[in-house]
Order: sequence, then C-alpha cells, then structure tokens
Amino acid sequence: MVDARRPARLAPDQGAARPGRGRPVAVAPVWACVRGLKRGAPRTTIAGVSQPAIHLAVLDDEADITQLLASYLGGQGFRVSQVHGGAALLELMAADPPQLVLLDLGLPGEDGFAIARQLREHWHCGLVIVTGRGDSVDKVVGLEVGADDYVTKPFDLRELLARIKAVLRRLAPATAVAAPAPAPATNAVLRFDGWRLDPAARRLVDGNANEVALTSGEFDLLCALATHPGRVLSRDFLLGHTRGRDGGPFDRTIDVQIGRLRRKIERDPNNPQIIKSVRGAGYILVPKVEAC
Repeated sequence: MVDARRPARLAPDQGAARPGRGRPVAVAPVWACVRGLKRGAPRTTIAGVSQPAIHLAVLDDEADITQLLASYLGGQGFRVSQVHGGAALLELMAADPPQLVLLDLGLPGEDGFAIARQLREHWHCGLVIVTGRGDSVDKVVGLEVGADDYVTKPFDLRELLARIKAVLRRLAPATAVAAPAPAPATNAVLRFDGWRLDPAARRLVDGNANEVALTSGEFDLLCALATHPGRVLSRDFLLGHTRGRDGGPFDRTIDVQIGRLRRKIERDPNNPQIIKSVRGAGYILVPKVEAC
C-alpha cells in the first residue's frame, strides 16, 4: 500500500509553469493523491445489479488521476468514461449519460461549481466531487449545488468505491422481486385497486368518487410507488422522491408515512394488500396500475 503521507516530490517535468497558472509549483505525484491502490481487486455487485451495467464518468484536470480512477473502477466492473473539460462532459451526458459523475473542481479556466449546477439542473445522476479543495466553505457550496458526496485528495480508493456504491444505492430502486411492470406516464391518471390517482391535480379519489386528503409527503410517496408498480423500492429511493436528498440513513419518515397511507387506502391496514413491506428491502405497490 502506498503511504500518501509522504511529501510530494517534484518530477523533472513538473518545474515548468502551467499555462495560465503563474509561477512553478510542486505538483504531487499520483501516489500522493491516492491511497489503497491494489491490483486484482474482486468484482462486486450493487443491489443485485451487475456492475458492468453501471456507467461512470470521470472529469479531473490531472490526466494521471483520471486514468488511475478509470483503471481501478474498471477493474471493479464499472464502465468508465474519461472526459477532459466541462464541454466534453456535457456532450457525454447528452449522448451516453452516466449514472454517476466524479467531478474535480480545480479545472483550468472552468468553474467546477457551475458544471455541478448544470448537471443537477438537467440530469438525474449521482455526483461525487473529488478535489484537492478541503476548505469547509468549498464543501458546503459543493453539497448545496447538488453533490451527493464530497471527497478530498488525498483519498483512499477503497473508501471512494464505498462512497460511489452508497450514492448509487440511494439513487436506484432495489431489485424487483418479480418482473417489474412498465412505469406509467407520470402525468397520467393512475388506476389501481379501485383508486384514481391524479399526479397533475394532486388528487386521490376512491371508487365512490370521494376525495381522500393526503399530506404532500404522503402524496409524493404514493406517486413514487404507483409509477413503479410491482417493484421493491428502497427507503433511500423513496426518500429521494419525497424529500430530495435530505434524508439520513436512519430516517424513519418513510415508515411513518407508509403507516398513514395504509390507514387511508387499505381495507385492513393491519393486513395490507396494496402496499406491502419487503423485509430488509423496502416497499412494493402490489396491484396492477393502469394509466388513463
């Protein structure tokens, strides 16, 4: 294992000033930015999904770091795209969007925060900032513009991998226990088990045309379940669809709201047939959902 606490060494070609960066500076070699590099690491899976299906993008101003991350993460079974510059990243997002982006803030002539803001505004993907900026202000701004995690250099590759997996788990629904039904259009009126759910009007009506009052959180939760019928949805996924990214790993809000929903839509809340629990995985909306 490489000891990243050793002082950075100045390579023979690192004494020259970089264009637009002023006087010569000592640049830390790759081994000083990354700890825990190991070859032949075993392949892993995320939430039962084979990692070759997971596409990552890496944008860093240091080509050596980009190549190292691509090599290591590729060895873990990910498909990794190396991009150089914000424009190249946005082109990739349009042509072959990754599920998660590793973004450096220190890009020559570019604002890393602005790139992060664009990603969050236009795409639903994971975003992990990996940068040498360790100031608390930068961390706060990075998280406020939409980053899912913030990792400072030097970093441990194994820790970075664990953080990537954690973000992916929060973003993706858990594996379905049965073949999932296609998700209906979000704005369509959804019918299931005698209920009519209108996402556009934010109304829930029973079989006798009586409207049932739901809180905003309960309605968002029911919409998330109804647009993914027959699929087990994790608590993290449901939190992301009802409260954005604010919920913590021990947040029990979803359990409380599920209990309230059952009391409003189930014939027997103690023996639920519409929203079922899957132990250790999450919740599933059982009835067939039709869009009309």
